[in-house]
Amino acid sequence: MDNLSDTLKKLKITAVDKTEDSLEGCLDCLLQALTQNNMETSEKMQGSGVLQLFASLLTPQSSCTAKVANIIAEVAKNEFMRVPCVDAGLISPLVQLLNSKDQEVLLQTGRALGNICYDSHEGRSAVDQAGGAQIVIDHLRSLCSKTEPANEKLLTVFCGMLMNYSNENDSLQAQLINMGVIPTLVKLLGIHCHNAALTEMCLVAFGNLAELESSKEQFASTNIAEELVKLFKKQIEHDKREMIFEVLAPLAENDAIKLQLVEAGLVECLLEIVQQKVDSDKEDDVAELKTASDLMVLLLLGDESMQKLFEGGKGNVFQRVLSWIPSNNHQLQLAGALAIANFARNDGNCIHMVDNGIVEKLMDLLDRHVEDGNVTVQHAALSALRNLAIPVVNKAKMLSAGVTEAVLKFLKSEMPPVQFKLLGTLRMLIDAQAEAAEQLGKNVKLVERLVEWCEAKDHAGVMGESNRLLSALIRHSKSKDVIKTIVQSGGIKHLVTMATSEHVIMQNEALVALALIAALELGTAEKDLESAKLVQILHRLLADERSAPEIKYNAMVLICALMGSESLHKEVQDLAFLDVISKLRSHENKSVAQQASLTEQRLTVES
Repeated sequence: MDNLSDTLKKLKITAVDKTEDSLEGCLDCLLQALTQNNMETSEKMQGSGVLQLFASLLTPQSSCTAKVANIIAEVAKNEFMRVPCVDAGLISPLVQLLNSKDQEVLLQTGRALGNICYDSHEGRSAVDQAGGAQIVIDHLRSLCSKTEPANEKLLTVFCGMLMNYSNENDSLQAQLINMGVIPTLVKLLGIHCHNAALTEMCLVAFGNLAELESSKEQFASTNIAEELVKLFKKQIEHDKREMIFEVLAPLAENDAIKLQLVEAGLVECLLEIVQQKVDSDKEDDVAELKTASDLMVLLLLGDESMQKLFEGGKGNVFQRVLSWIPSNNHQLQLAGALAIANFARNDGNCIHMVDNGIVEKLMDLLDRHVEDGNVTVQHAALSALRNLAIPVVNKAKMLSAGVTEAVLKFLKSEMPPVQFKLLGTLRMLIDAQAEAAEQLGKNVKLVERLVEWCEAKDHAGVMGESNRLLSALIRHSKSKDVIKTIVQSGGIKHLVTMATSEHVIMQNEALVALALIAALELGTAEKDLESAKLVQILHRLLADERSAPEIKYNAMVLICALMGSESLHKEVQDLAFLDVISKLRSHENKSVAQQASLTEQRLTVES
């Protein structure tokens, strides 16, 4: 280290004289010292003020330039040296050197800039201002097709530099995307897929850029899907495959790329991994099975990619996914159920699957998870059943298969995601199914649970679905017994509150249910309707200009139905409804105007 102090003193003198031989000797000593103890040497260099001299040594003409850049690259491996390198004015001359024709100078300059940018806002800013990124991208383009080892090394360093420059920085990543880096990197990957280091750099760069929404369109216009699948097929090591997975996942969020990946044969690779890893309990294998099956489900989220894999329900992929549902592996059960939920996104697929026995498979799966079951599997299986119950022709088939009973076993669940899907499934099943709606509506345990969930303020989804199911039980059954059960369980106040929802569809469902209550069981519900302030709410809905036409229409129908109750009738008179309703006679919506005339007559007669 004493030696080092002498070298630093000597360097200060020779740096001014620029006598190349003695300069080179000093630089070699520095490099040796950095190899032995990088941190201590860097600290001494910083203390001696020698960094400031380096800016003048970074000239294209000098034979020592590559060594100076190499020293800067070594020094900048230390976090505490990156800002001093920027402050010493080294960025601008380094970026100028990117125009050099000398391969060693380019290599060491790329390393120096890459290391200064690593995790350093100041470093990145300085390189950005000096215009370094564009020059590097131009190099990548022009060197892209040369496969000599020295050239591949340089390409690897340049990719690494761009990665350090833009890592976790959205605006710099967007800048690189605008400069057209993506097609260049994809081309690099295709040409140099035999070079592990360069391939790895490209993958990490893709992983960074793919997180950005604006990158997806550029990726979709390249053959990235084909290149990644080709690369994936060659990989045996878990770590390498994991790196490719990390790029595939964000890319597969784009529907166009989903289809490209399916066409490039990714699904077959994923199914093979599942088959290989399904019985293994090694940590890596379990992780890979999860990643592969999750990615499979993600590919099915695109309409075109999903339909292509469904192949009319005869496709090999669809059949393989079906076989996951009865498996003993929770991850596969989950992926299988989610995949079915994704296949069940149009009526044709749903009808085909129900006709071919999928409902029984899903009910068996749910049965295995009733007691202390896996919540994610419960949620996924219920999602699939809910989607399958959407087509009208499936409802009766699913009801007679016993889906309602299977779903009701989860009524005691305390998990909001499961509660939410359970409610949605029941609501879909009873749509226009009077008998099923009546049977469920008379189930006191169910109705009491619904009333309880109508107060789940922490879980808006569960609260909304509970209200909607309460209303649906009345609307589809039109049954006095159902209304009595709901009144006895304290459900009326929730239906009245639902009439004030911010969602028109929910307001409407509530008003129609309340009108049926008023028509069929007004005496039973009268007290609850009063204490829930229904009449005041209706007055507010009719007076509010923002209320949708169908809300105004149904509110007036309900007013007429309430006239049979003496106490509610009196409330209507006290609130001067006639003023509000007479204004609605000239409403632009014909149905509203007509109903206003009828309601006005009714109120005038009744008063």
